[in-house]
Amino acid sequence: MPWKKKIGMPKVERETHELDAAGKPVGRLATQIATLLIGKHKASIVPNIDAGDIVKVSNVDKIVFTGKKWEQKVHYRTSNRPGGLKETLMSKLREDNPAEILKHAVKYMLPKNRQQVDRMKRLIFVK
Repeated sequence: MPWKKKIGMPKVERETHELDAAGKPVGRLATQIATLLIGKHKASIVPNIDAGDIVKVSNVDKIVFTGKKWEQKVHYRTSNRPGGLKETLMSKLREDNPAEILKHAVKYMLPKNRQQVDRMKRLIFVK
């Protein structure tokens, strides 16, 4: 009986892209990663299907900020509680966890919808 067939979501073929972050500015690299995670580089993009690729980033500790951003820029995070706003200088975050800088930049370049979490899972940092 043909009306009982379930087609479902189409099968998505994901490629793996390996990027080297050494010497690249954070914003330029983050836009490149976000484009690959969303799947905008493919001709067959459909907004409701997450057809993006897997992105592996190496040498994250060698990313670059232009100007005096290492000393002046502040990374904010919150616990969503009163008084729960924490701030960390980029120079300190660079020593502790440099992948967090790029992860934060990519997250806020992705669309704020239910696919954002799945897209962020496909961002892998290689040492």
